[in-house]
Amino acid sequence: MSGLPRGIAPTLGAVNLYGRLVLLFLRWRGREPLNLWDTAVTRFRVVPTDLDVLLHMNNGRYLTLMDLGRMDLMLRSGFWATVRARGWYPVVAGQTITYRRSLGLGQRFDLHTRVLGFDDRWIFLSQTFRRGETVVAHAVVRARFLKESGGSVTHDELFGLVGDAPELELPAWLADWTAATKIP
Repeated sequence: MSGLPRGIAPTLGAVNLYGRLVLLFLRWRGREPLNLWDTAVTRFRVVPTDLDVLLHMNNGRYLTLMDLGRMDLMLRSGFWATVRARGWYPVVAGQTITYRRSLGLGQRFDLHTRVLGFDDRWIFLSQTFRRGETVVAHAVVRARFLKESGGSVTHDELFGLVGDAPELELPAWLADWTAATKIP
């Protein structure tokens, strides 16, 4: 990991995540509102706690920042307040990510988050890390909403909140990926 004493580095990583989360909550009202079907562009900069021993952004940090990108989309669209008022919360069930370029200390980058579509059970999102027009990494996330009272939120319940979803055609490989990654 790093030259820090055992237990310190994970603590700094948590501070990094929660610090960024607090900033996201403080800034979202001043940003342009979005429709849930729009693309949220969330800006970041690589900070020291993002780095691995090779001094580029750690592969796990991408997944952590993807959480913040999804939160940005939900906050700016008003969807977060709507689902939380009902006692619902999102969970990630699977994700796949491809890394194309490295990000180094101090580099700025944007995370583009959008809903890809739905199948009979899952919601799929696309999340792309970019430096300008250059794609640094791209991920697809499979998620759903759960109820604090127990059970899953159905698509009918979700669409009852947001209205009908636009016609979104999922890439065919997502069905194969979902089936291949199912845990028996």
